[in-house]
Amino acid sequence: MAILGIPRNTIAVLQKYQFHFQKKYGQNFLIDTSVLERITRAADIGPEDCVLEIGPGIGTMTQYLAESAGKVVAVEIDRALIPILEETLASYRNVTILHGDILKVDISGLAKEYNGGRPLKVVANLPYYITTPIIMGLFEKNVAVSGITVMVQKEVAERMQAQPGTKDYGALSLAVQYYARPRIVANVPPNCFMPRPAVGSAVIHLECCEVPPVEVKDERLLFELIRAAFNQRRKMLPNALAGAGIPGLTKEMAAEALRELGIPDTIRGERMSLAEFAMLADRLCTR
Repeated sequence: MAILGIPRNTIAVLQKYQFHFQKKYGQNFLIDTSVLERITRAADIGPEDCVLEIGPGIGTMTQYLAESAGKVVAVEIDRALIPILEETLASYRNVTILHGDILKVDISGLAKEYNGGRPLKVVANLPYYITTPIIMGLFEKNVAVSGITVMVQKEVAERMQAQPGTKDYGALSLAVQYYARPRIVANVPPNCFMPRPAVGSAVIHLECCEVPPVEVKDERLLFELIRAAFNQRRKMLPNALAGAGIPGLTKEMAAEALRELGIPDTIRGERMSLAEFAMLADRLCTR
């Protein structure tokens, strides 16, 4: 089977099946073999691994994954791509193709069926419009995943690994860093895709934490505080929290809790670390 990362081979497949890109699915197929190789290396895939690939497209990255992994389960939402995948991946006996919406798929069920319940490794070239729901869904549902290596919009990747006090730091930074250790592996220009997207992309690897990097008594309250802080990020934190409608929480309570922790009550959320948000959540939880 021809290597699909080579542009002429991708074009040949698309023409054979008269495939038309669906804007609603955010389809942009990789046509750069060096990027595909970097993704596979970053995912650290070996013969003992079962890989969940989200959105395989015509099977471009799936070919690379199948060469390294023991098993690849590829979930594709576009029914029109299923017969193409069945042809382009016909020679790989370790690939299973499933038609479905990854947001509705029972991923823990897939881990049980295809990997004996052991953690999967997730690899994907994600549609930009649905990147955050997919990644946070993997984290929040506590599915069996040890690592996530994904192509996303460059600015989203930068937000995921941003640190306090930087312009990219926000609620997504804190949420991702609560569950994983993010690392940008490569920046990928638009000319590496067909069709070309309007913005740059990046490959980011998220090494999932076995336990969160901070301990907190009430995880739900922690994320309520984080969302409130960044919904009004230019406000001082007590004001932002008071206006968020968190039951029982007043501006005075938030300011006092911050002072008790040795944090100025004039601070903004964009200056607070994950550890400081966790301490604040614990302090407010006991009131």
